[in-house]
Amino acid sequence: MTGKYRANIAIRLILLILVSVVTGWSFGSGQPVYTGLAFASVLVIQVVNLFYYINRVNRKIAFFFEAIRNEDHSLSFPRHSGDSVLEKLSANMERINRQIQNMHIENRLQEQYFSALTEKVATGIFSFDQNGFVINANSSAREMLGLKQFTHLKQLERLDEKLAASVKDLKEGEERLISCAVKNETVTFFAKASGFKGNNGYLTLVSIQDIRKELDEKELDSWLKLIRVLTHEIMNTIAPVTSLSENLCSYFVKDGEAIPASEVNDKMISMTIRGLEVIREQGQGLTRFVDSYRKLTRLPAPEKKILNVKELVEKTVLLLRPEQSSNKVRITYSVEDDITIYADEKLVTQVLLNLVKNSVEALQETGGGTIRIYSHEIPPGGVGISVADNGPGIPAELIDEIFIPFFTTRENGTGIGLSLSRRIMKMHKGDLKVKSIPGSETVFTMVFY
Repeated sequence: MTGKYRANIAIRLILLILVSVVTGWSFGSGQPVYTGLAFASVLVIQVVNLFYYINRVNRKIAFFFEAIRNEDHSLSFPRHSGDSVLEKLSANMERINRQIQNMHIENRLQEQYFSALTEKVATGIFSFDQNGFVINANSSAREMLGLKQFTHLKQLERLDEKLAASVKDLKEGEERLISCAVKNETVTFFAKASGFKGNNGYLTLVSIQDIRKELDEKELDSWLKLIRVLTHEIMNTIAPVTSLSENLCSYFVKDGEAIPASEVNDKMISMTIRGLEVIREQGQGLTRFVDSYRKLTRLPAPEKKILNVKELVEKTVLLLRPEQSSNKVRITYSVEDDITIYADEKLVTQVLLNLVKNSVEALQETGGGTIRIYSHEIPPGGVGISVADNGPGIPAELIDEIFIPFFTTRENGTGIGLSLSRRIMKMHKGDLKVKSIPGSETVFTMVFY
């Protein structure tokens, strides 16, 4: 089509040039005036024909693109114009129009499919633009939020201002637990956000899940584990005291009556004193246990400031230098100079010291080893401080138990170190994670966001 169109234009231009030359010659060679006027008339007709021909094609193309822009796929192009170029152009535009129409139909079908799919899932899904207007919201999202219609984020403010602020503050790729009041009851949502560009500009897509049941089950499980450990510790303390008290009573009570003072001898007094000392020791142990529980439940609020991670690690290693030499443990660290965190220095140092001391104790079982402290990035925008050792590791069956308060596998352990450390990290909106390969390596990571 392009070749024929160019050929037609070229022929018209050549004829136009020839007629122009002849017209000029007729006026300049003394030919009769009417001859020159005749050629001039032909010249004007050729110019008009050329413009008409070009505009005819251009109008057809402009009409086609205007219809496409307006999503009008019902247009048709007549082919009986007597011009093979225009007929070929019409045929091509009809073919393109059918393809666009088919693509448009397929897109609509896909939209309907995904719309039906999102309506069926139990997860709440909604998207909103930069002005807070909700573009789409499935039925699960509306039901979870208690809204019949969900058109703007301002509607969330009427439910719970905290919920509205949390949704607005969600960044792309961010995950967050949001607790709010919906229909006069407290609901906890797990929200996750992603972003993309749409016809309405930049859009934020949010998925929400009601995890009350999971949290309730987790909380119940945690309470059962804690009660089991508390019961174990208290019974281990009380049982010997009860047994010893009964034995001491048997020295001085017979047949339900106190024995006379004359029957009390030095051996009975010595045994009684020794028994009371044991009872005192057990009581002191129980007091220490209660103090440990108090430490766990009465942590001060963090006084945060910007801390240089390298300086923090260097101070920790310096504090542990005596333990390195006495336990044949080598501590190394690798931290970049410019990495910083926003945290409470005392609390974070306490966590880091506890992790390194745990590694030192673990390496005592193998007669020494190496502890590595290093920093690294944790997407999105987080900082990790890891403590790794090549000790015996943690058995797989215990990996989920080590953060339970008062759970310990060591004879002299209190069982609050790791649970206290994780609570401190949670207070910093972070986390304390662990991975272990028994017999090879154990890595504890302090996560800061």
